[in-house]
Amino acid sequence: MASHRKPRQRPLSGGTVRTAATLALAGAATATAFEGTSHADPRPTPAQVKAEVDRLYGDAEAATERYNGAKVKADEAERALTGLRDEAARKEDRLNTARRSLGAVAATQYRSGGLGPALQLAMATDPQDYLERASLLTRAGDRTAADVASVRRGLDEAGQLRDKASGQLADLRARQDELAGQKALIEDRLATAQRLLARLTAEERAAYEALSDGGAAPTPAGVPGARTPAPPAPSDGSRAARAVAFAYAAIGKPYVWGATGPGSYDCSGLTQAAWKSAGVSLPRTTYTQINAGQRVTRDQLAPGDLVFFYSGVTHVGMYVGNGQMIHAPRPGSTVRLAPVDSMPWAGASRPA
Repeated sequence: MASHRKPRQRPLSGGTVRTAATLALAGAATATAFEGTSHADPRPTPAQVKAEVDRLYGDAEAATERYNGAKVKADEAERALTGLRDEAARKEDRLNTARRSLGAVAATQYRSGGLGPALQLAMATDPQDYLERASLLTRAGDRTAADVASVRRGLDEAGQLRDKASGQLADLRARQDELAGQKALIEDRLATAQRLLARLTAEERAAYEALSDGGAAPTPAGVPGARTPAPPAPSDGSRAARAVAFAYAAIGKPYVWGATGPGSYDCSGLTQAAWKSAGVSLPRTTYTQINAGQRVTRDQLAPGDLVFFYSGVTHVGMYVGNGQMIHAPRPGSTVRLAPVDSMPWAGASRPA
């Protein structure tokens, strides 16, 4: 009887899953290739689709970091323009007050300007009173001259402010144009990737997802897709420990380009938010975050360090120990654990 029993099947390990997915893609690719011999325009194989989708996602992520940088500069330009406009408005209010004061003085002088000082003295009923008023008028004239000079300076300053605001407005519009261009590029790459993925069958899509997640490290218990326990978060109360704890809490939240939380993140948005929770302000983009702290070598990595990837420094994650990091990988995915060696290494830094 025992000879007729089916052999007991073992659960698939991570390596077995990747091997099975690779074989599935290869089999589909072979079948499609044979089909293509009878068609003028053969359907791309799943392996080709994966390579192209990965390239498109890479382009989109690089454009996302450029978008993030342009947005920071656009926000700065907008704040500067608002400040200049506020300053110009205050200057105009002061100028208008001074102009009204000068206008009142001019009207008074006009009304009394028909009589010379000698005639006014001769006609005065009280010569001593006239002399006292004349002294006051002299001092008032000096003050009026100073007021006129102040108004002239104010007019010059207001003109300079208008010129400066005009230049700041031009800078803001240039930044907004750059933002629009990067946004269009991101959306084009993502839409193209989605169209390619939509051509895969359910089996091919499952194989693609298995290969795409092949570098994913075990996730904590209770998180969808969990397999084995993750490295424990440090609990020494340090800033790095608080940043790592934040990153762990973000696992499972979706990747959204340009997002900084709390419901979704892109790669640099996650690391910025994690360290912000620990009281450390990081710049917005991958290529500025890498220079924001102390550079460390790969063998010096400690939990909380930022790890960067690709030649253009277009991706970042947070090291959590045991050769693993937490990162927001790509559109359509979620914040997760992954091996540090799953992507081309670019460098690492330790926020101060």
